[in-house]
Amino acid sequence: MIRVLLAEDQAMVRGALSALLSREPDIEVVAEVARGDEVVEAALATQPDVALLDIEMPGGSGIEAAQALHQALPTCRSVILTTFGRSGYLRRAMESGAVGFLLKDAPASELAIALRRVMAGGRVVDPELALAALSEGSNPLTPRERDVLSASLFGASLTEIAAHLVLSEGTVRNHLSTAMQKLGAHNRMEAARLAEQKGWL
Repeated sequence: MIRVLLAEDQAMVRGALSALLSREPDIEVVAEVARGDEVVEAALATQPDVALLDIEMPGGSGIEAAQALHQALPTCRSVILTTFGRSGYLRRAMESGAVGFLLKDAPASELAIALRRVMAGGRVVDPELALAALSEGSNPLTPRERDVLSASLFGASLTEIAAHLVLSEGTVRNHLSTAMQKLGAHNRMEAARLAEQKGWL
């Protein structure tokens, strides 16, 4: 029996996934949570074989949950399930210890097959996303460049970004300039949007 923990913040989607998986004779959903910061506690209590994690949840992302779960319960395999087919997310998920990355619009029949493959020691990645990740290469941004671009997403001024990150305005300007060059963007908002679309923030 494959014991599964489901982490998905939308109750209807979570219920549908649970119902879908429960129809499989060899799969049992042993825990359901709606927040990223509830994953480890639920996993320690129920000892699942696989954690199916949504990428965007309150209380922490599926990628953060996968990383925490990898440390707390190494025997549990994490599979990221997402609406967002961003190659940067895929790369970060695999670096966090996840062994699978599937898109929510994949056929339902593929999910059970993927869980069985993961239980057999394999990795499961959406093929188109894997190709996109390979063609785009790795994230060229430094952690600090990601920080300033993330702050730029919401239209913060240089002064606000500097205060928030405890940096000088000149340093913020330099990081933004370098990030814009790396991304081929004309301004910081465009750079921030490009980085977000690729899943690099």
